[in-house]
Amino acid sequence: MGMGSIPRFWRNMQSRYNLIGRRCTRCGEVYFPPRNFCARCRRRGKLEEVQLSGRGEVVSYTVIRTPPEGFERQAPYVMALVRLEEGVMLTTQLVDVNPEEVEIGMRVESVFRKIQEDGEAGLIYYGFKFKPVEE
Repeated sequence: MGMGSIPRFWRNMQSRYNLIGRRCTRCGEVYFPPRNFCARCRRRGKLEEVQLSGRGEVVSYTVIRTPPEGFERQAPYVMALVRLEEGVMLTTQLVDVNPEEVEIGMRVESVFRKIQEDGEAGLIYYGFKFKPVEE
């Protein structure tokens, strides 16, 4: 992750840990990560924090078999585009699932997991990942 990205990570810590987005009180559009203005309403809109459900479905996915540096022990793993119930789409890692069992439309929910360790500083980064919903 490197020291240059540490400030960015911590700046978004509340939304990373709690899946907090923002909703425009004028048009209802929800944003994650949170932003400071509504792309539709611009200055006419006012944004308020909203707790996202953490439940959604897989829209698309890929299996990473040759991972970037620092993620070698996790391979193969699944990266997915997930649409939350609120309409927000985000890219996330799927866990607790065999890559061959993932499918488009699969219901998933957020879980709090270790994301990465920074070997130089000894920091451990946590955040959300998604797993299949047990129904």
